[in-house]
Amino acid sequence: MKNIIGLRELREHTEKYVSQIKKGKSFTVVRRSRPVFNITPVDEWGDEGMWETVVDFTEINPKGVSIGEVRRALHKIRK
Repeated sequence: MKNIIGLRELREHTEKYVSQIKKGKSFTVVRRSRPVFNITPVDEWGDEGMWETVVDFTEINPKGVSIGEVRRALHKIRK
């Protein structure tokens, strides 16, 4: 059986549905009795585990790095 919810229900109880989605549930959201979109957990996209950390800027500075610093560093690399 499909899990169908109304758009208004989703807006009013977003956290409830987010927690269910995290547990693997999927939902079809309807507006005026017509399907509008589907919500599915990320791992159903087939890309779970394919994300790769390229740079962890918190290792350079725990508060992060400004975009200006990143641009300057990239500019030096290109030379």
